[in-house]
Amino acid sequence: MKKYYITTPLYYVNYKPHIGHAYTTLAADILKRHLKAEGRDVFFQTGTDEHGINIERTAREHSKTPKQWSDEIVVEFKDMWKTLHIDYDYFIRTTDEYHEKQVQLVFEKLIKSGDIYKGNYEGIYCSSCENFYDESELVDGKCPIHKKEVERVNEETYFFKLSAYQDRLLNHYKENPEFLSPSYRANEIIRFVEMGLKDISVSRTRVKWGISVLSDPNHTVYVWFDALLNYITGAGYDVHNPDNEKFKSLWPCDVHLIGKEIFRFHAVIWPAMLMALGLPLPKKVYAHGWWTVNGEKMSKSRGNIINPVDVVREYGLDTFRYFIFREVPFGQDGDFSTDMLKTKYNSDLANGLGNLFSRTVNMVRKYMDNIMPDKPKDSEIFSKITLMQKDIYKNIEEMQFSSALDLIWKAVSILNKEIDDKKPWEMAKKDIEGLKKFLNEMVWCLRLIARWIYPFMPDTSAKMNMYLAIGNTADKTVESQKLAPLFPKKN
Repeated sequence: MKKYYITTPLYYVNYKPHIGHAYTTLAADILKRHLKAEGRDVFFQTGTDEHGINIERTAREHSKTPKQWSDEIVVEFKDMWKTLHIDYDYFIRTTDEYHEKQVQLVFEKLIKSGDIYKGNYEGIYCSSCENFYDESELVDGKCPIHKKEVERVNEETYFFKLSAYQDRLLNHYKENPEFLSPSYRANEIIRFVEMGLKDISVSRTRVKWGISVLSDPNHTVYVWFDALLNYITGAGYDVHNPDNEKFKSLWPCDVHLIGKEIFRFHAVIWPAMLMALGLPLPKKVYAHGWWTVNGEKMSKSRGNIINPVDVVREYGLDTFRYFIFREVPFGQDGDFSTDMLKTKYNSDLANGLGNLFSRTVNMVRKYMDNIMPDKPKDSEIFSKITLMQKDIYKNIEEMQFSSALDLIWKAVSILNKEIDDKKPWEMAKKDIEGLKKFLNEMVWCLRLIARWIYPFMPDTSAKMNMYLAIGNTADKTVESQKLAPLFPKKN
């Protein structure tokens, strides 16, 4: 059976990782954890893009070689993924020997098929995003993404016949409406392709830090052409043996998760490259929005780049994971505010889930001696909560993470209200059997919630399960431990 294959983009190593990198990677991690918990075999790939003129310049500024600089930044990424409990399967680097070799072979294959040909490029180039632009795409004469001055380039180059795939791309979008996701971003891509595609430059002669063209070593493969191929090289694609078992078990990719600024590369150039290679296209390319900080765009010059490690240090890992996916629908732009983070922490986590959990477990300890019967039968509240699971799972699988969390916290609110309405502390005085039945229902509902939050908040889920796996064979040392709050309130 084919594995479910999830990817993040390759992160450019010109700077240390920040919240934008963490956002995409955590989204992939959430999806993987959920699918694995449901019994699916999942392969999750992330990695780094280490070639190009920007890396040359940055390394030179730090008195290092490009490879030395890349090696150091890769450690930063891997350390952050460890801190954030990112459960990836493979970390690919564009400097990996296997990747570089396959990029060269793909380039030669497409030269041979006529999809890549030599010519001369004269036009506009932005070195910050390593992208070529038409005059009409500039904003006030500057790069539309970085708002920086562009450069005029005139050099010999190899072109990829992107124009030859215009009709096939439009047909694919029409026949596979989920390919361009979320749906409200699709028209931007469709309109761009309908306006007419031009062949694109896929090599440079002035950039030396990159993968050389085998048959013409004066040329270096364009950094985007190189980087996009990671999705198949990491999956085991081999030009000489494209039907190998590893590649067949993974490709086509089920979802590429990316930021909206690189949607066009993934939704136009990448599928055209795959068509040229005779390979199936990914099932979905999902472009999410950007994060701002207190209403301002993140930038090194403003000094407002959010380092997730700092947030985790103050509020805990699961709080960070929860906040960035509850606060903003995945796909849209979001604004990071420490004031809002603190508010959500106290309201949703400390007063919501944390309060529900501590009240329930402490009453079980007090009134039931930690002994729980089987799953409740004919329980109205347990049935009501259970019915929510289908929509929660559907939302996660469609990457509507905030909607899934909204439903989970609706269940938390329902259960807190049940405790307030039933007043179990009063039931203890006059209806002990009714109290035991009620607490049994509450524990089983909390077990459901622990499963539902697992992809988002794995540590909290594990802690809840430790106390909710209650029975007469429970470890007495665990039972006797004082129950610490899941989320101590912040003043």
